[in-house]
Amino acid sequence: MLRPLILIVAVGSLFAQQPAPPAQSAQPAKPPMAGNPPGLVTRPTRDPNTPGYVKAKELPDGEVAPIDVDGNFIIGPTHPAQPETKPMEGVPQGTVINFTMESKDSKFYPGIARRPGTYAQLDPNKPGHLIVDSYPQAYTRKVAVYVPQQYVPGSAAPFIVGADGPDQMLFTTLDNLIHQKRVPVMIAISIGNGSGDAQGSQRGLEYDTMSGKYAEFVEAEVLPLVEKMANVKLTKDPEGRATMGGSSGASAAFIMAWFHPEWYRRVLSYSGTFVYQQWPYDEKYPHGAWDFHEFVIPKSPRKPLRIWMHVSDRDNLISRDNYHDWVLANERMAKVLADKKYRYQFTFAKNAGHTDRAVKAQTLPQALEYLWHGYPGTAAAAKPPKAKK
Repeated sequence: MLRPLILIVAVGSLFAQQPAPPAQSAQPAKPPMAGNPPGLVTRPTRDPNTPGYVKAKELPDGEVAPIDVDGNFIIGPTHPAQPETKPMEGVPQGTVINFTMESKDSKFYPGIARRPGTYAQLDPNKPGHLIVDSYPQAYTRKVAVYVPQQYVPGSAAPFIVGADGPDQMLFTTLDNLIHQKRVPVMIAISIGNGSGDAQGSQRGLEYDTMSGKYAEFVEAEVLPLVEKMANVKLTKDPEGRATMGGSSGASAAFIMAWFHPEWYRRVLSYSGTFVYQQWPYDEKYPHGAWDFHEFVIPKSPRKPLRIWMHVSDRDNLISRDNYHDWVLANERMAKVLADKKYRYQFTFAKNAGHTDRAVKAQTLPQALEYLWHGYPGTAAAAKPPKAKK
């Protein structure tokens, strides 16, 4: 495992004027959601049948949506874990290769951090803009690569790229689904973020920016290392490439595929942050990922994407503006995806919270199988998925 020395590097003029914080500075208590501008953070229980929400089919408690039907579904209130999320006797277990990446080696992300004890403030002179106190800061990024036992060395394998890794539940679930031929023999790449959260942080810069930069970073700097360190070959076919994540990691997964559909065609999203978390300000996308359902998707030609997405009834809501309701954002995403005739499945989970682990344990096997339904090498490959009437 290579662990180069950490070196603090300079970044662009946007951050260069900010010195690092003094070592003795006190750090006041963080607000309920660190890194966010002031605003009451609440998690009220939302009704999936609220007027204006998408029409959804409510499933019997404990069930999940079928893998071959598009559309909107309601699950809960209980969320039993699926057996495929736990090790099963007699199932071949894949190998996980871990390595790290240092900010000094990146041409894309030299590293930033928000000053400790601060968070973004609304700019009183520029509506929609934020004032953020950030400075250059090095980071170390963890990467975990899952390689199933069934992988044939030298063959070009399909794969899924996950945010905020490592993700042991994903690796275990793939062991079982691959063994049962419910998903293809595939590699999983869990990429840790560059630290911090929200505006002014390295994680926020990577995940909440409305551009192809993060996907380009993965393509140019992560995937070549994955092939080298794990001794695997990754497919170039976009139909064999998927992204996934939770919260801002989920919006990053969608952003990767949206801006680079020539690389990624399948997206799995838990509690997607399709809200206004972007920083720095971008005139083209003045409300960040909220603009996906505001005008970007409605006004763009349909892209060849297949999407599984989730939100919970007690997902995040921040009162500072009209662009921070996670439930409404995901409901609006489902509506615009349906209007544009995308292949998607939307799951609304009752009695659950933001990126709820119990919901993930209940739905991950089904979500992965929906995502890869009909792909070569799966039991359902000969049966193309059908659209919901």
